[in-house]
Amino acid sequence: MSRFLRGNGEGEMPMSLSTSDSGGAPEALTAFIDQGSEFEGKLSFKNTVRIDGTFKGEISSENTLIVGEPGVVDATIHSRHVIVSGEVAGDIVASERLVLHKTARVTGDIQTPKLVVEDGAELQGSIKMGASAKSAAKPNGQAKLEPGKVESTGATAS
Repeated sequence: MSRFLRGNGEGEMPMSLSTSDSGGAPEALTAFIDQGSEFEGKLSFKNTVRIDGTFKGEISSENTLIVGEPGVVDATIHSRHVIVSGEVAGDIVASERLVLHKTARVTGDIQTPKLVVEDGAELQGSIKMGASAKSAAKPNGQAKLEPGKVESTGATAS
């Protein structure tokens, strides 16, 4: 398995990640798209990927996607865990948990059984969450979002 390194690659170690709020996601990154990098297309992976650059297209993951604070993603996202600190334009289906940190800016519909939103995060779109959101996600990571509907199970808003 190859690992992507941050920096010039001269004897550097793979970046580690503190994921105390990611619901059991792995501690080490398996790929990293650094700030200043731009990619377009379809990205599929099994472990943890962090995007601090720009990505446009489709993202499918069996584990964790992290969009760092400088990250800009214009994509449909299907992942087990999604952690956003940057900007995402597109629908997000997180089969386990979606975390929106205070610097997150999301435009699109989201579907997840568990949603964590820090004060300051911005979200424009519909939300479908709870047990019905988890069961609606198909095994291949595909799910149909229903625009204009907001469903919540066990969540409160103030």
